[in-house]
Amino acid sequence: MRITIAKKLALAVIAMVVLSVGAMAWITSKNLERGFIAYLNELQAEHLEQVREILSEQYRTHGNFDWLRGNPRLLNDLVASRSGDIHPELDQPPAPRTDGPPPRREDDGRPSPPDDDRPPPPDGDRPPPPDDGRPPPERPGALRRIPYGPGAVATQPQSQSAPPPRNTARPPPADPFGFGPRLSFTDADGNHIIGPPDPGPGLVRTVEVDGRVVGTLTLIPLRKIPSTNANVFVRDQIRDILWLAAVLILLSALLAIWLARRLLRPVAALQGVTERIAQGKLNARAPVIGRDELASLAEHVNVMAQALETNEQQRRKMLADVSHELRTPLTVIRGEIEALQDGIRQADGKALASLHAEVLCLNKLVDDLHQLALADAGDLHYARNNVNLVQMVDDVAERFKPRAEKAGLMLMSKLPAKALPVHADTGRLTQVITNLLENSVRYTDAGGNIVVSLRQDGRHAELCIEDSAPGVPDGAHVRLFERLFRVDQARSRGRGGSGLGLSICKSIIEAHQGRIVALPSSLGGLKLLIHLPLSRSEEN
Repeated sequence: MRITIAKKLALAVIAMVVLSVGAMAWITSKNLERGFIAYLNELQAEHLEQVREILSEQYRTHGNFDWLRGNPRLLNDLVASRSGDIHPELDQPPAPRTDGPPPRREDDGRPSPPDDDRPPPPDGDRPPPPDDGRPPPERPGALRRIPYGPGAVATQPQSQSAPPPRNTARPPPADPFGFGPRLSFTDADGNHIIGPPDPGPGLVRTVEVDGRVVGTLTLIPLRKIPSTNANVFVRDQIRDILWLAAVLILLSALLAIWLARRLLRPVAALQGVTERIAQGKLNARAPVIGRDELASLAEHVNVMAQALETNEQQRRKMLADVSHELRTPLTVIRGEIEALQDGIRQADGKALASLHAEVLCLNKLVDDLHQLALADAGDLHYARNNVNLVQMVDDVAERFKPRAEKAGLMLMSKLPAKALPVHADTGRLTQVITNLLENSVRYTDAGGNIVVSLRQDGRHAELCIEDSAPGVPDGAHVRLFERLFRVDQARSRGRGGSGLGLSICKSIIEAHQGRIVALPSSLGGLKLLIHLPLSRSEEN
């Protein structure tokens, strides 16, 4: 099965969204659970402060904590009564344990009689009923004793139709604050009162009375959500988060598929164009859609196709031109030889000189083609060193002055006195200057002028070679460096040359990080400007 780029892009986006949203949902659920547990621990820390205050008050009342030892339900009842979770009539301090010594009164220090030994309040002149072990009859509106803790009672009015107290009174909650077995309490001497004997690390609060520590409360923090209602709440929140994550993943998947198809639509067009180019249809062009990277890629493909088409046209033209250039000397040589064979011409020095000239022309053409092929392949080697360009130009110009005078031309040099060093190959630069002066001497009309000038232009050396008429038509100066290009009969092969000299010069100059341009000359002919970078010593 072939997986397209659109499918890969969509799957990659979906995978990233699934990982991102899944990780976010998991982290959010964990943070919600941890945050809820932290909230419960903070809430229980506040509740622990209330318990501490209750224990301080009870210690002031009883003087010790013996009434609480081993019976944590009494503490739960007190906490519940203070927080309003049980009836107000049960909001009374617990009585001391019956198995211990009775508490001492603060007024006279004598023990108080138990509540069961105290006579009931008088009811008119009626004497109290005898104690025969049976419960006294209930009267409407009478107060009934309700046991609360060891030896403690509370009263409430009763009626004849009222149900038993155990059915009318709501039982106090077992653990109002949800401490459970995590709460431990010890007195000032470290004696265990309630809870686990060794609770370990936790939240510690001291119970103080009049600046004196009388006990220590230790609450082990929650590690998980304890109650069912809290679990349901957190579970509902996590479920909502997971549902939201699933919806986001689904929407992201649909969006990723749509986006992948839309973004890769130009790729399909590029694919079709490249297939046509590979089949040789170099006139194919890709549509440019938008301004993004794909649009830039389409522009580059179009530029590449244009370059390939241009190169193909130049290749075909060059093959035709090279074939023509080779055919001409070969035809002349063949005609000369056939004439010699038929006896039309004598094999004298004149005939041999003509054959030799045609062979030299053919050899120069082949040599120029070979140099261009090496330059295109990057195999044209250069031996660079520091060269004084002023001295080099002066030497070449001096060699050409006799030839210029023989052709009826005046060759003038305008060179600076200061040396202009360049890092270049001496032989290759001499070849360029010789080729340019050769063209000027060959194509300039008799009685004309050739001027060679050299000057420093910033960090470059500027060499200028210009001649008089005939010139080059407007628009043809740029094409002079094309291979085998000729302007007109004034610069035709009839006056020598293969049409490859300027192309070779351009390749050599560009290999030296320079540039060469052709411009109209003020003398009426052609002006060639060469810019070469100076060596670093001259720049400094």
